Amino acid sequence: MGRKETLGILAAVVTTGIVLVLPTPEGLSPAGHRLAAVFVGSLVLWATEALPMAVTAILAIALQPILLITPIQTAIANSMSPIFFFVFVMFIIALAWVKTGLARRFALSMISRAGTDARRVVWVFMIATAAVSTIVSDVPTAAIFMAVALSIFHKMNLQPGSNFGRVVMMGIPIASLIGGIGTPAGSSVNMMGLDMLEQNGGGRVAFLHWMMIGMPMVLVLLPAAAITLMKFYPPEIKSIGSLEEIQKELRSMGPVSTSEWKTLTIMSVMLVLWIASTWVPAFNVYTVSLCGAIVMFLPGIRLFTWKEAQDATSWETLILINGIFSLGAASGSTGLAKWLAETSFGGLGGWSTVAVLAAISAFTVVIHLVLPLGPVINAVMIPPIVKVAIAAGVNPALYVLPVIFTASCAMLLPMDPVPLVTYGKGYYKFFDMFGPGLVISIIWVIIMTVAMLIAAPMLGLI
Repeated sequence: MGRKETLGILAAVVTTGIVLVLPTPEGLSPAGHRLAAVFVGSLVLWATEALPMAVTAILAIALQPILLITPIQTAIANSMSPIFFFVFVMFIIALAWVKTGLARRFALSMISRAGTDARRVVWVFMIATAAVSTIVSDVPTAAIFMAVALSIFHKMNLQPGSNFGRVVMMGIPIASLIGGIGTPAGSSVNMMGLDMLEQNGGGRVAFLHWMMIGMPMVLVLLPAAAITLMKFYPPEIKSIGSLEEIQKELRSMGPVSTSEWKTLTIMSVMLVLWIASTWVPAFNVYTVSLCGAIVMFLPGIRLFTWKEAQDATSWETLILINGIFSLGAASGSTGLAKWLAETSFGGLGGWSTVAVLAAISAFTVVIHLVLPLGPVINAVMIPPIVKVAIAAGVNPALYVLPVIFTASCAMLLPMDPVPLVTYGKGYYKFFDMFGPGLVISIIWVIIMTVAMLIAAPMLGLI
């Protein structure tokens, strides 16, 4: 174990112990007090990555019966949610796009049409990444387009230090995060947040209703992000040279294969049914996603084997989600969520709607510096904000949707899993993202507030 891991574990133990020995705050139950200690220790471990994230999630479940917070049966039962199966299915869908070659064909096709102008190439990379990310998870989308970018960089003999390389490698994850908010299916963070909203008594948000907010945000944020990145780091080259190799690789793929057509057909049907779920609840996102994944294994369609699906799945992510849901449910049953709401957000009751929406969005952006994981941010913020909204007589979705959307605004530093995909390639430094990321985040908060104010009356939230 390295020094960093040792210090992280020590910090988690110390902070947990400090919270435990402090007097129980007024209005908080003893079980809620002990749960707060588990929360603090878990957050330290997640932030420092002293333990694998999945191990910390399991620890958070195991500590609940040990500290007499909830019985182990309850802690484990609370860890299961439909979002577990949705995220699993998203890994399968991403595998279909990658294994059939459909994702790479789309990427190469878009880039081959970009021409050789460097700025135009940046635009095409970001537009194509955002488009795919609306229905494919953010991390695999970023990885797909990063691979195409690296092939272009190799052809150009482009080394780290190039502004063009810096902008493209930051633009890909930023575009993936932005595109991911276009539909609920675009990110597991979206579905997890909506599930937590419903479980905490905040009601159901329909697929199309989400899109009424998400797609306009994508259309505004994406060009704003591209312009901002190129203002901070103007590409030093005018042309990327010939696109002959990209076009040659695209031609070598041949016509669209049968497996690609199968993937396109399945995804098209799923998207139609997802939208139809706005009016037909039976076509909910979870059911349609599960059925779509099952179809991919049927005889005559079989796009891959079960072993390939297993290998493509991030089990760490799934276990992390289980731990977060267990903590979230316990925060409600022990009264911790209510206490946090009154302590942290109680003062929002007298604020105007505009101020509340902007404050919640801004706080969600800033908290990424401490909690770089969208699911963790949802778990920490959604339960107390639901309580605040209910106490204020406001539809909880009005206050919670900005949290869910902005949980994907992880652009200040490359600490979220999405920017980490490209950060490791060395084309930009740790703090290179902060300047443009701050500007994009401010624009995000403004657009989020305006979008909610416009959409809320139409969706019956006000």
